[in-house]
Order: sequence, then structure tokens, then C-alpha cells
Amino acid sequence: MKYLDEFRDPVLAKKIVAEINATVTRPWVIMEICGGQTHSIIRNGIDQVLAKEIELVHGPGCPVCVTPLEIIDKAIEIASRPDVIFTSFGDMLRVPGSKKDLFMVKSEGGDVRTVYSPLEAVEIARNNPDKEVVFFAVGFETTAPGNSMAIYTAAKERLTNFSELVSHVLVPPAMEALLSSPDNRVQGYLAAGHVCTVMGLEEYIPIAQKYHVPIVATGFEPIDILEGILLVVKQLEEGRCDVENQYLRSVKLKGNIPAQNIIQKVYKVTNRKWRGIGEIPRSGLSIREEYIDFDAEKKFSVGDINTMESDLCISGEILQGLKKPHECPAFGKECTPTHPLGATMVSAEGACAAYYKYQRLR
Repeated sequence: MKYLDEFRDPVLAKKIVAEINATVTRPWVIMEICGGQTHSIIRNGIDQVLAKEIELVHGPGCPVCVTPLEIIDKAIEIASRPDVIFTSFGDMLRVPGSKKDLFMVKSEGGDVRTVYSPLEAVEIARNNPDKEVVFFAVGFETTAPGNSMAIYTAAKERLTNFSELVSHVLVPPAMEALLSSPDNRVQGYLAAGHVCTVMGLEEYIPIAQKYHVPIVATGFEPIDILEGILLVVKQLEEGRCDVENQYLRSVKLKGNIPAQNIIQKVYKVTNRKWRGIGEIPRSGLSIREEYIDFDAEKKFSVGDINTMESDLCISGEILQGLKKPHECPAFGKECTPTHPLGATMVSAEGACAAYYKYQRLR
């Protein structure tokens, strides 16, 4: 397939692997931020062809996985109300809350709908003026432009029956939180190419310099990931800590300025809790006061819901790169895709889901 096959070329992949393995001289721990990268690594066996000195660990780059349990419970509370049409991307519907998930709410009669764009939810609000339409705005910087545009559009049209339950998180503060942890193992980062496409590279430069960690914006195909690993390994071996761009076909230094502008117009930076990790300062987005009428958490008074995580689930350690999914005692036993304990087993980008799907048991 044109524009895709060249990034899956086995001959080129073997050449890059050989160069990586010839370059590395001592152990290094590299974290890929994005769950999409994790699935590509496990599906293609990339970690298994690298020299034993290179360990790839999986980061908190799956927005479904890091959405706090209490946010899921808030979504379930709102979606259960008879006057609400609750809309969401499909990957959130099976994420377990403390007692049920959104699919169960739907089976019990709740009007829960899958949409493919937040603007589709705005259209539903236009067509159903007698209903409250709520969109579950989850994601990293990648989905924030579209979600903020939905609020901006609803405000311009004075659609008072539209709102968003927001659980947006920001990648750079999470990277810094991991690096500053006393348990940190990360020595180099493969940054998420789609996030960098929106936000650019400049915000990573002070992180790389402060923690002396190379950061390489990387795509999602096997050749992308191998090239990213090679760039990180070269920096580590040379003692450099630069921000580099492997994903040149998509990422620019300053990112997508119009996308950044609409995010900043509608949302503001706030502290945010990450599932399994805890609260990270200034690591999320919330709705600005000018658009507060579109904040579902306030509109439906669910701000006081707080929920404890399962003691059996070690997703927090997995998301911090401290453990691998197969090291969880519940993996494949109490926790499976059909009966998940946590979002890392449910999400299409979850590390546990990748290990289970591709039978990676070690």
C-alpha cells in the first residue's frame, strides 16, 4: 500500500535493527509514551529483536487507560439519567467503573451513543432540543482541538443543551513526573508523534535538558519506531540529551498553531488525577469560566464522586514503566478483555490488552 508499505519494509527493518545492536554498549531503558506505539512494538516483535541491553517499557500514553475511575463513575451517573443522551468514542464504553460500565448503562435503557466526532454530538444536541446531550471529552492534546471546537460551536449557536464531561490530560507534565520519581527507570523517551503534531517540540526541550534525557518524536509504524529507538540509543551512547524529530512527515517544531489556539480559547491548564498514578500538577485541561455552562461535571453536580482503585490491578506500575503486564498476578486470570479489572486491559491502546492479544507472556 503506497505511503505505508515503505514503513513496514522488512529489509530496511533488519538493517536498522543491526545498526541499533551494533551501537549499544551498555543497558538502557527507553519508554515509548503512546499506547499505539506499544501495540506496534508488541505486534511486530520489535522488543524481541533488539540487543538484550535495550529494555523497552510502556508509558502512560493511553488516554483511556489513565482516565480516573471516578471520572468513569461520573460518566455512568450522568448517562443513567432519563433526560440525557450520553455520547462518547467507542473505546470508553467498556472501561469499568466501580460497579458497571457505560455498555451496561445502555443495556439498562440509558441513551448511550457512540460517535466518531465531538461535532457529531453537537449535531445530536441540535436535533434533540428536549434532551441534555453530553460528550465524554477524553484524550491527550491530540483530541483536544476537536473537543474544544465542539464547545466553541455549541456556544456560538447557543445550544444550551450541550455539555462535555472533560478528562483531558497533557503528556509533558506526566513525562516530567515520571522522571522526578525516586523509582524512575526511564533514560530515554519515544514521544508520541500525534501529540507532537498538535503541540510541536518546544515544550520537550527544557525536560530533556533538566533531566538529561533524550526525547525523540516518533511515529507508529515499525520503521518509525526502530528509527526512533536508534536515535535515542545514539544519544544515550554519546551522552547527549537533545529533542529530535523522527516523525518529520507530520511533526513541525511549533506544531499546529490554529489547533493550539482553539484549545487555549476553550480550555485552561489544571491539575489532573491520572488513573493508577495520582494527581500530577498542571497535567490536564478543564473548561474556562467563559464556557462553564458547557461543563457537564458542574451542570449535573457530580464533582463530589470519588472512587478507590482495585487492589488487584497494578496498572499504575505498568503505566510508570515499573512493571510489565505479564508480571501482574491477575493478568489473564481475574483480568481479561471480557472481564477487565482496569482500563489497560480494555483499551485498544492498553499495554495489558497488547500483551494479552499477542500472547506475550514474558
